[in-house]
Amino acid sequence: MTEFVQGNRVILLENGREYFPALEAACDAALSEIHIETYLFEDDCAGQCIGGALMRAARRGVATHLLIDGFGSRRVGAPLVQALREAGVKVLVYRPEIALRFQRQRLRRLHRKIAVIDARVAFVGGINIIDDMHTPGHTPPRFDYGVQLEGPVLEHVHAAAKRLWTIVQLTQIGTGWPDDDGPQPDTRSRGIQSAAFLVRDNLWHRNDIEEAYLEAIGRARSEIVIASSYFFPGLTFRHALAQAAARGVRVLLLLQGRVEYRLLHYASRALYGSLLDAGIEIHEYHKSFLHAKVAVIDRAWATVGSSNIDPFSLLMAREANVVVDDERFAGELRASLERALTDGSSQVRPELWHHRPWPDRVAHWTCYGCARLLTGLFAYGPAQEFT
Repeated sequence: MTEFVQGNRVILLENGREYFPALEAACDAALSEIHIETYLFEDDCAGQCIGGALMRAARRGVATHLLIDGFGSRRVGAPLVQALREAGVKVLVYRPEIALRFQRQRLRRLHRKIAVIDARVAFVGGINIIDDMHTPGHTPPRFDYGVQLEGPVLEHVHAAAKRLWTIVQLTQIGTGWPDDDGPQPDTRSRGIQSAAFLVRDNLWHRNDIEEAYLEAIGRARSEIVIASSYFFPGLTFRHALAQAAARGVRVLLLLQGRVEYRLLHYASRALYGSLLDAGIEIHEYHKSFLHAKVAVIDRAWATVGSSNIDPFSLLMAREANVVVDDERFAGELRASLERALTDGSSQVRPELWHHRPWPDRVAHWTCYGCARLLTGLFAYGPAQEFT
């Protein structure tokens, strides 16, 4: 069961236009310590903005830590990394091997996006350190969310960031010895919101995020809204959604409409027929690339994070989500999703979907079979879960 802590202040941040200024301001106000983890760190305007804030902090004596993924951030330029290190920023690479060979551990990436400043304020969500307009052909910005946190939940976010930094540092020769010094988390009450911080790893927290979803879906009485850039759930998750729809809950999925990664895109569409037949609404977002990984249930329970509803997020990658039990926050996120539904998406109609051309069906089911095979080969847990 999700363990909420009370007394938090949770601020919803939509897209990089809200996220990066808030993160930069927090870094510029840092007095003692910064931890940032990200899958993508690009040498573009966003990377230079946050990188500049990290360098300014390091030069004034702040212990500044940047942990990037070895595959997701493989294109970050050596000059930027060198400039960061010369300024005093400690930079580590999670699994620095670039080649994704067919080995299970090579596919286990650092996908979570976390920042903790002075153990006083934290940022969690799905937004990488990359310009919203980075994807070629973009006109509107990439659609994503993050949250800014203050309050008792900081204890859990700070501990997770420190723990992973220590693990990576201990396993990489020549990166120094972990420093136990640093501020203690500021756990004083900062608001009235109940929140929980959840991670997914391969040890003690392999299923925490998925179980939180399933718990909330099982309790739903009126509405479930899920926005996910990659939606390829297993049987248990699909059955939970179908059962909710069967008991009269409106279940609405806002999914990626544009093709970014063909395998997962077409594999997920193979599931549309059974979902539509269960009475689940599917809307595809076409205005820009959907990168959001959020949900609102009964307009009171909400989650924002890095975890997609697919086997790579739920079974393999390191992820982090914040769950908020608060009607005001859930209402704000629900209103934002409603705007996306109205302005940038189109509904998939069952009668049209079941009469789509046969080449489309072949492509969908071929990709579905490949995705299942990869899941069975490389993910922990039974492959039949994703049948």
